[in-house]
Amino acid sequence: MTEEKDIILNDRVATDLETKDFYYELPEQLIAQSPSEERDGCRLMVLEKESGSVEHKIFRDIIDYLNPEDMLVVNSSKVIPARLLGVSCKTGAPMELLLLRMLDSGEWETLVRPGKRAKIGAEFDFSGVLRATVTDIVDGGNRTVRFDYDTEKYKSIYEVLDAVGNMPLPPYITKKLENKSDYQTVYAKEEGSAAAPTAGLHFTDALLEKIKEKGVGYGEVTLHVGLGTFRPVKVEKLEEHLMHAEHFYITEEVASEINSRRMAGGRIIAVGTTACRVLESASSDDGTVHAIRGETGIFIYPGYKFKATDALITNFHLPESTLIMLVSALAGKENVMKAYEIAVSERYRFFSFGDAMLIV
Repeated sequence: MTEEKDIILNDRVATDLETKDFYYELPEQLIAQSPSEERDGCRLMVLEKESGSVEHKIFRDIIDYLNPEDMLVVNSSKVIPARLLGVSCKTGAPMELLLLRMLDSGEWETLVRPGKRAKIGAEFDFSGVLRATVTDIVDGGNRTVRFDYDTEKYKSIYEVLDAVGNMPLPPYITKKLENKSDYQTVYAKEEGSAAAPTAGLHFTDALLEKIKEKGVGYGEVTLHVGLGTFRPVKVEKLEEHLMHAEHFYITEEVASEINSRRMAGGRIIAVGTTACRVLESASSDDGTVHAIRGETGIFIYPGYKFKATDALITNFHLPESTLIMLVSALAGKENVMKAYEIAVSERYRFFSFGDAMLIV
């Protein structure tokens, strides 16, 4: 039975590291504006976390680094077209909403621009199909909104979003997305994310099938990606940064297989930082993973002791982000910063549509 949990936070560890220690120079032309022509045809850097050595491969070569006793853990959350462009019902002025998460009440926590037009009671229209009413202003200036639409024509809010919403691409991607599926993993199932768990974008159905045929385990967990994963770190000292909580769950079946494979000597390989955060939020100090449903605000940075994650598949992340800090916690800051230096010199592609890294 899945256990219900409140917000899970890791014990903050003391560190002399500061946010600026995770800065690196990145030429703008290395920021990928579109995905690879073949999902599994992007480049793959393999980083050995003990020695810091790197190898240069193609992503589909990843199967050669997986053993039959290992297990891949992926985040199967589905990105929703969470960016809404509309107008104020009162003035006709343009408005933009970014949906962050659905609340238990059925209302949504959103990011609204410009915020000065989003007072409580303000109404916005989106293509004559969807209407939003601001019901509250919450911590950080986010707005809670209630949506109204034709329930006879649309079975759910997600059908409406498919009709009028846009994929919420990060601001560093300026090229128009031609196909919504390009920003969706092949195993995406449950709607709820405001951004893609991008490490999984490199997998194809065929590659996953080959991996399973090799005997490697496969398990799906869910973490609905909100702003917490990507929010800039604005404090100097890492332990002062507060993560935005995100909803996650892991089932009894998946938790049981993880524990069995680990006891048999296999490695648990998280596909993406979000899957890694689920594993670490759902595990006890001895590394046992539990079936849990809850909210996690876990912030992983160097000094953190991993409990359930042995290896990680990830992309190349923004300077000074919580993501590069998590990767540095697993592989060592010096190893990671050196690997990033190599990636820049070898002209790897960076960020959401960029190339991949395997940390073993």
